[in-house]
Amino acid sequence: MQIMITHGRLAKTHVLQLGRWQLLGLALGLLAGMLVLSGVVYHLIFVKAAREGWPVVSQVVKLVVKDEFAQRDRYMRENLEAMARRVGEMQARLVQLEAMGERVSGLAGLKPQEIKLSEKQHGGQGGPFVPMLPPEQPTVQDILQAIDWLDELTAHRADVFTLIESRLFEEQMQALMVPSTKPVDGPTSSAFGFRSDPFTGRSALHTGLDFPAAPGTPIKAAAGGVVIAAEHHPAYGQMIDLDHGNGLVTRYAHASKLLVQRGDIVKRGQVIAQVGSTGRSTGPHLHFEVLMNGVHQNPAKFLAGDGRTPQRRVAGAARTAGSHAH
Repeated sequence: MQIMITHGRLAKTHVLQLGRWQLLGLALGLLAGMLVLSGVVYHLIFVKAAREGWPVVSQVVKLVVKDEFAQRDRYMRENLEAMARRVGEMQARLVQLEAMGERVSGLAGLKPQEIKLSEKQHGGQGGPFVPMLPPEQPTVQDILQAIDWLDELTAHRADVFTLIESRLFEEQMQALMVPSTKPVDGPTSSAFGFRSDPFTGRSALHTGLDFPAAPGTPIKAAAGGVVIAAEHHPAYGQMIDLDHGNGLVTRYAHASKLLVQRGDIVKRGQVIAQVGSTGRSTGPHLHFEVLMNGVHQNPAKFLAGDGRTPQRRVAGAARTAGSHAH
């Protein structure tokens, strides 16, 4: 392309030679300038016209941006509906979790009032059922309120399961602290109750169970506990008392050797002494006693495994102890 420039003041005509690439660059420059100019015009005129409501221009602007607003609104609506479905699924899962929590809490022995929401209820209540989220077209405020409610309910459910875990752990510990394991393997030779005293021949109460065994046979703790006595007694000989809590104590007498001392913490089945014939004894054996609040109980009730839970065995022993005390 040639561009000829002539003017009265010029002595001769100037000719500009434009090649293909120069024409392309010029076209791109003009296009960029038009884009910039249109943007300036849009922001300075059309936006101002739309805000101030100019009669003609504002209608044109609304027509131009109407489709854009519709797409944005449709996008937001789809996202809100997706969030609402998600919140509904979470609500359903929490309801299932609540039902599961009630079943498990019953197995753990928790009372219903212990797992109720802490909110106080004032007066009578009633009214129609209104879902947490409206069935159609939920708003952002509806979803935020539902999320707040789910957050509160989740925290409460976590507290309930923490309480259940604590109660189950407590029951497990109580089960470990109930003397239900034989301290010496083998049969017994003398039961709990009245018998002829081996030294005097007169009727006397035998306050425990006798386990005949060879000297040196291991004596095991019938349950976990704390050693509150490990000493020599004139009648019991070398003896050990274990405190299992809740007023429950087991005694291991006539031992030849004590393997623990006062203050030690022992586990169920731990060897604490060896069978002997010390004290008031006619031969090597273990004399095993169970005391509830200082009152002797029949150890066979604890070792028999009669199907009752450890808590019920302890409670029954406590009632027996109370009747004996009176």
